[in-house]
Amino acid sequence: MTTLNAYLNFNGNTEEAFNFYKRVFGGEFKAIQRFRDTPEAGKVAAADADKIMHISLPIGNGNVLMGTDALESMGQHLVAGNNFNLSLDADTEEEARRLFNGLSEGGQVTMPFDNVFWGGLFGMLKDKYGIQWMVSYDDSREGV
Repeated sequence: MTTLNAYLNFNGNTEEAFNFYKRVFGGEFKAIQRFRDTPEAGKVAAADADKIMHISLPIGNGNVLMGTDALESMGQHLVAGNNFNLSLDADTEEEARRLFNGLSEGGQVTMPFDNVFWGGLFGMLKDKYGIQWMVSYDDSREGV
């Protein structure tokens, strides 16, 4: 079954926010990746290299709060309403493609559903109602 989690966008203070959430909810970060540690590091302004590209904090039974720094140096501008995404993690590639294609009908694909450097498949879109979605599938999880 697909899982649905919140993905929050911050204006440079993701690490601070997630340390706050960690104090409130408890637990340990599942992942922390900085922009300097990605294959795209050369495209990131030096001032943004240590900012968070991806962070995740498991909360409760199977839920994960995730986040990133939206970089103005990369043309990303946060305004109320675009500072979050709904993130779908599908159990199969077929399910992921079906969800991505279905949600993108009448909407706008912002990142095509394709192979990504961290493994698996990933894509982003804004549906016809203006809701931002992230769809992912990690084939290393299939059959688990």
